[in-house]
Amino acid sequence: MAQKKYLQAKLTQFLREDRIQLWKPPYTDENKKVGLALKDLAKQYSDRLECCENEVEKVIEEIRCKAIERGTGNDNYRTTGIATIEVFLPPRLKKDRKNLLETRLHITGRELRSKIAETFGLQENYIKIVINKKQLQLGKTLEEQGVAHNVKAMVLELKQSEEDARKNFQLEEEEQNEAKLKEKQIQRTKRGLEILAKRAAETVVDPEMTPYLDIANQTGRSIRIPPSERKALMLAMGYHEKGRAFLKRKEYGIALPCLLDADKYFCECCRELLDTVDNYAVLQLDIVWCYFRLEQLECLDDAEKKLNLAQKCFKNCYGENHQRLVHIKGNCGKEKVLFLRLYLLQGIRNYHSGNDVEAYEYLNKELAQIRKEEKEKKRRRLENIRFLKGMGYSTHAAQQVLHAASGNLDEALKILLSNPQMWWLNDSNPETDNRQESPSQENIDRLVYMGFDALVAEAALRVFRGNVQLAAQTLAHNGGSLPPELPLSPEDSLSPPATSPSDSAGTSSASTDEDMETEAVNEILEDIPEHEEDYLDSTLEDEEIIIAEYLSYVENRKSATKKN
Repeated sequence: MAQKKYLQAKLTQFLREDRIQLWKPPYTDENKKVGLALKDLAKQYSDRLECCENEVEKVIEEIRCKAIERGTGNDNYRTTGIATIEVFLPPRLKKDRKNLLETRLHITGRELRSKIAETFGLQENYIKIVINKKQLQLGKTLEEQGVAHNVKAMVLELKQSEEDARKNFQLEEEEQNEAKLKEKQIQRTKRGLEILAKRAAETVVDPEMTPYLDIANQTGRSIRIPPSERKALMLAMGYHEKGRAFLKRKEYGIALPCLLDADKYFCECCRELLDTVDNYAVLQLDIVWCYFRLEQLECLDDAEKKLNLAQKCFKNCYGENHQRLVHIKGNCGKEKVLFLRLYLLQGIRNYHSGNDVEAYEYLNKELAQIRKEEKEKKRRRLENIRFLKGMGYSTHAAQQVLHAASGNLDEALKILLSNPQMWWLNDSNPETDNRQESPSQENIDRLVYMGFDALVAEAALRVFRGNVQLAAQTLAHNGGSLPPELPLSPEDSLSPPATSPSDSAGTSSASTDEDMETEAVNEILEDIPEHEEDYLDSTLEDEEIIIAEYLSYVENRKSATKKN
């Protein structure tokens, strides 16, 4: 697919340079059929590109047919007012993914969605339409939303389908349920963000109490946000974080609407704010990345503009050669992730535009160094996880604490000692498998020999399932006693008995609107990272694979050129 886009771009470039109009004679006859001269043109260009003549001829014919279709559509629009929309279907529909649809522009978004669903065999309630980088609003007309003749419309599915899914009723029913859940999730996201934004606009924000409302520049200092822009900024950042959460789960079809909403609200903030922090630049990268992963990069007409904007913002924030970043943090380690993705996307865009030399330059920037650093980072992380597992912590607990400590093992150990309850971050259920029936007397004696009280030693061993090292470290860190937040067994605890069902019968009630609002807000907060540089934590595995793929395309072109 990428190689075909490269060939299309190069041939389009040649046709433009040579001022060739394929829709006119001698390349098209009076019946709009292909002329004999097209074959000679294909031979000329195939020699120039050192490509297969048949392949070049096929692509030129596709360009010719598209030009004729566009001309016919333009004539039809001028005489009848019926517009043509180029519809880009989901990647799973591998054949005929680009299709033309004729419509009048006074119909509503809902009517267009119905027409697209009916025409291309999609389920109306489980698709979203994106035009001009905005979600199509169902209640407004196409004209009101700026939809014009020859516009591109991208179709997003809210479900993952296999080719034979429609043949099986059970699979189809499961897909419908999945789509309904995802649509509800999107609506809860919107509701939760509206609630948080309203709170931000109506209250004085304390970054200590509400870190999700805080925004800082590259020195780490909080930026004062005018009340008039606070709600828009809150919605922008909230939608961005939610979109990034979907990106991490590779749910690109749901991520894109969130990212586009974030872009819309960021544009309501002043330019000075957007140039001060890198949030907006990172969003531009995420949007372009999402289009690319959806295999719909050609739907994003301003991909180059977005990437240039991101590069300019990074330059303002970090300096020409990252010197401002080095001055502030002492290095430019994690931020290299942003530059790698920027260069990767710029390389892809250049390749799709037929600029293989520029593509090669971008794809090679910093690549070797970052690969080396990422390999070392992965090795250290695995070593640290093994070390913590050797102390008795689960893999999950080790991963969580190392993430919180930004990979620093010493900091991770401090966190664990201060939060011994993290030992319970494992795959078992602490309610049903929470401790040994009776610790061995030998282990109790070992703790007593270290100076701890026998009863406390026994309780600690119950909590940590006989792990003497963890029990000793926790008791030593807490002055010889167990912290109250640890889950103690009934024999080790003086907690009052649980309230009987009759005592609590009057307190239960059906879900209220307030409960639903709380649930929506909590769902948003779950996806907001605990530390501000979470967006820089990435293994870059996908990026490395894609870089290698596109470099192979470029290098194959260079090899073919040298041979000829």
